Amino acid sequence: MIAHVETASAFTEEQVRIVPANEASWEDLVAIFGTHDYPGRCQCQRFKVRGWIWRDSTQEERTAMLRVQAACGRPKFAATSGLVAYVDDQPAGWVAVEPRTAYPKLRTSRVPWSGRHEDKDDDGVWAVTCFAVRKGYRGRGLTYLLASSTVDHARDHGARAIEAYPMIVQPGKEITWGEAHVGLRQVFEDAGFEEVTHPTARRVVMRIDLQGGS
Repeated sequence: MIAHVETASAFTEEQVRIVPANEASWEDLVAIFGTHDYPGRCQCQRFKVRGWIWRDSTQEERTAMLRVQAACGRPKFAATSGLVAYVDDQPAGWVAVEPRTAYPKLRTSRVPWSGRHEDKDDDGVWAVTCFAVRKGYRGRGLTYLLASSTVDHARDHGARAIEAYPMIVQPGKEITWGEAHVGLRQVFEDAGFEEVTHPTARRVVMRIDLQGGS
């Protein structure tokens, strides 16, 4: 059962604990994604399914894929596909962060590559591709804390750089939760990412070149 959450101010760092998904339980990840809205249907597979996600995969397949990728409950496992946020010890949010090469669909998307000459096989560059925040915890700044945590996580795993492909909120335009799953530009600005290209009217590529990565 979801804990009661006070409405109003943003969550503080003291309230939030963020861990690699393999240190969380599968039940906690299920609670975050739910089953009905965009995160629950996609299961963070938009950039993983090689074809058209709704045509070339089923709900059951996407759920099974996420479970394998996240490796929940396996803290000694070498890799996981994201980070899980707890608010007052309740599972509340998720962010996908892995080597850029882990996302087959990025290879064919023009957003990451437009105006750049990047090696698509360079696994030293990591990517942040998806946020999911549990209903009842949205609108209180959790994505800011998750985005910031991806930087240290990538650096600790040897990344040379980390990048993201967020949306721009334009004046007078609404943005849906499904569109915003890639994150918003101001979230990554706050985490220290800098814009490197602006490939479409509503999307930018943002990046941090990390010191000390291998």
